[in-house]
Amino acid sequence: MLKPSKPSSLLAALLIHPGSVVSTGYLLRALWDDDQPATARAALQSCVLRLRRIFVKYGVAGDVIEAVPGGYRMNVDTDTLDLVRFRTLVRAADGAGDAEGELYRLKEALTLWQGPLLANVPSLMLHRDEVPGLTEERLRTLERACDIELSLGRCRQVLVDLWEAARRHPGRERFAEQLIEALYRTGRQSEALAEYRAVKGRLKEELGIDPGPSLQRLELAILRGDDLGSVALDQAPQPLEIAAPVRLTAPVARTATVRAPDDGDRPQGEPAPAAARPVPLGARAALAPLTLPASPVPPSFPVPPVPSFTGRAAERADITARLTGRSPDTALVVLSGAPGIGKTALARQCAHDTQDAFPGGVFVVAMTHPDGAPLTAGEAMAHLPGPGAGDGRTLLVLDDVTTADQVRPLLPAVPGGAVVVTSRRGLAGLMATHGGSVHRLSTLDPAESRQLLTAALGAERVAAEPAAAGELADVCGHFPLSLRIAAARLLTRPGLSVEDCVRWLAEDPPARLSLADDPRMSVPQVFGRALRRLEPRWQDAFRRLGEQEGLLVPAHALGDSPEAEEALERLADAGLLEEGPPGPYRIHLLLKIYARRQARERNTGEAATVPH
Repeated sequence: MLKPSKPSSLLAALLIHPGSVVSTGYLLRALWDDDQPATARAALQSCVLRLRRIFVKYGVAGDVIEAVPGGYRMNVDTDTLDLVRFRTLVRAADGAGDAEGELYRLKEALTLWQGPLLANVPSLMLHRDEVPGLTEERLRTLERACDIELSLGRCRQVLVDLWEAARRHPGRERFAEQLIEALYRTGRQSEALAEYRAVKGRLKEELGIDPGPSLQRLELAILRGDDLGSVALDQAPQPLEIAAPVRLTAPVARTATVRAPDDGDRPQGEPAPAAARPVPLGARAALAPLTLPASPVPPSFPVPPVPSFTGRAAERADITARLTGRSPDTALVVLSGAPGIGKTALARQCAHDTQDAFPGGVFVVAMTHPDGAPLTAGEAMAHLPGPGAGDGRTLLVLDDVTTADQVRPLLPAVPGGAVVVTSRRGLAGLMATHGGSVHRLSTLDPAESRQLLTAALGAERVAAEPAAAGELADVCGHFPLSLRIAAARLLTRPGLSVEDCVRWLAEDPPARLSLADDPRMSVPQVFGRALRRLEPRWQDAFRRLGEQEGLLVPAHALGDSPEAEEALERLADAGLLEEGPPGPYRIHLLLKIYARRQARERNTGEAATVPH
């Protein structure tokens, strides 16, 4: 085993991305973070040579680390790296076709995880940026395995794993839900209810929120003595990412095979997890749906409000009026804007505001798979109410739509109802064919940012440092996502002053606007996913904007050719640029800083010499 050293950090950085080109800029950050010496590039080459000599010493081919344009690539397979084998087994589990085969492969994959991640690696960057994502991979797999055990009725066998998982990861509500269900189904009703009360108390004390609708349904089912073990296993789940369908008034229980959103950037080749069961918005889905009896009528579970939601008063009022207006046609609203600008939060808050107008139910469908691939209209349609199945107007929220073609086939499914679409793109083609209204969201104004910080941190903490709170909003670019990340950091560090937080963030925004325990709460990852959806030539155009001064982007910023003009249009449509005034285009400050970093990494990679 290598001692903690620069070569061990280099090896870990390459192995975390097996078979992929790892840029020189990334490797330099893995070894020195942002404190890179002037000789960093030469030292990196020395580390590569040292690793190759070590490999040869122990009978490993010296060319296993391959120098390629812009960086290095490590060629490994299932026989040489557990991470590759783990992902291969999880992918095989998704296509197993039967519960036993799927569970066998998932358990085999989980046995490959031994000890803490990167325990022998000193790289702060890898521990900060990569460990959370790898941990998420393992926990999703464990959740899936426990789902299958429960669906097969092996509640006693899975209790030990669930006790440990729920205690080690109290922030994952899904483990608590699985544990409560297992306790109840093994005849330990009082312990199940005690566990629910403990979870409820912790959520209220630490976050000021109630358990999600799925946990509330589970508590009700336990209190009523319902049989939770009579649900058949779905033998052919579709790999669909979708948030929970929220049933408002229902003469009969309705369930759907669903998946909760997972916004984390995953290394190339990672399979999407398998399909699952109705859960609270944002929670990990399970395999076997919890079906409440058709009679008596199950109670209504309202769509919860978005925590600490502030601002957007004009948009909120207009959207509410459009959704609740009576018309034989489907009401269509599109929310567009930059990544992290708050489109999803506004859509869900409006769903909460208008839910009483939709007795047929509110369905929130994430229109991309966990790996970023868009859902087809057919995949989404398969999990919407069928013709005549509803008992009133239905509201459909289509989150993170990539093209108008995803939406058009779904509109006839909600005749007389309403559809809210969130997309980084303007979807002008959809407006041309179906009409509706478009709200292009921008950043919050200073007063709204302060309201969000006050709602999240508490009035006393903001009032104690009013000037620093304003500076924090400025550093966060008045992006709702950035503000929530900064607020979460302050909440988990009660002794940290707002001023100190501002000083730390200001040294490297937006890179430091990221939470270590949740890869989805990361400004760089959210921006990166938006950028990677574009063609390489448009990605390169965005990076070139990072090399220019100022936030205004004149029409000739990328040249005077038709392709340069198209590039600006593409970037604006993707939410990475905004139209003026003043000037034809402008770029948000956080996106400008991100573009500058992207340009620096590209230039560093291009300057690397291939033979070493």
